[in-house]
Amino acid sequence: MTASNRIVLSSDHAAIPLRQAIAAHIAANGWAVLDIGPTTPESTHYPERGAAAARLVASGDCHLGIILCGTGQGIMMAANKVKGIRCGVCSDTYSARMIRQHNDANMLSIGARVVGEGLALDIVDAFLNARFEGGRHATRVEMIGALEG
Repeated sequence: MTASNRIVLSSDHAAIPLRQAIAAHIAANGWAVLDIGPTTPESTHYPERGAAAARLVASGDCHLGIILCGTGQGIMMAANKVKGIRCGVCSDTYSARMIRQHNDANMLSIGARVVGEGLALDIVDAFLNARFEGGRHATRVEMIGALEG
């Protein structure tokens, strides 16, 4: 695995089946998947799961990250606390494409209790196939980074 094609996936207990479906889908499309779990349905803490994935992206060990919890909101908030992470929660393909094109997002969050598997896979594809447009958006992404201190 090289970091340039490696994607880390993590979730809390609420999103295990959807995370596993996404992992299989992106692996079939040529991505190297680092699935850091969990694998059993016991209750887990989404802040720990989101932060663990975010650290792998921020360190450069993984190029991108996909994280999931019930709504996608809590795990996204935790990931965004890690310096260098720009994660957005998406429940539609347009938003998933735009967070990459305009915000240079390096992580995607999905709510397993919000979207079904088919839509989730479409959201993932939109996110992974989009590219940062740079230009005026680069200035704004730099401004977001400056807020990290």
